[in-house]
Amino acid sequence: MNNIAYIALGSNIGDRETYLRQAVALLHQHDAVTVTKVSSIYETDPVGYEDQDEFLNMAVEIKTSLNPFELLELTQHIENELGRTREVRWGPRTADLDILLFNRENIETEQLIVPHPRMYERLFVLAPLAEICPQVEKEATSAETDQEGVRVWKQKSGVDEFVHSES
Repeated sequence: MNNIAYIALGSNIGDRETYLRQAVALLHQHDAVTVTKVSSIYETDPVGYEDQDEFLNMAVEIKTSLNPFELLELTQHIENELGRTREVRWGPRTADLDILLFNRENIETEQLIVPHPRMYERLFVLAPLAEICPQVEKEATSAETDQEGVRVWKQKSGVDEFVHSES
């Protein structure tokens, strides 16, 4: 598992925290993925399509032997498994998984753009990502920290409660 990737997770339908936990567990259960870090959970106001409930957002670091396109396929499979439907752009969702970074690669295809094209504009992505990814910490602190609508919802404790480590 020689690739390191960062994934943003979000949910704003039903039991939002449970969907996040299930998404992290499904990532970690995959043979080619190990979740190595998780951020705190943030509650955020919707962006784009605003007539919907607030989101819970977080970020994870993974180590994987998957290539970026295989990882995209996995994240979309997890979204579908958790009941994600795509009816309204930026609309309500049970689970949303976005690949933010993959190693230090720049990828621009019709299916996938890495680094994620809007991550530096969105504090709801940068705040959790900065907790677990030193390379974006500086960008996050220089981003507008007075953006409304992003609040820590569940502070990460010293122990990763989302990932069960095998001893």
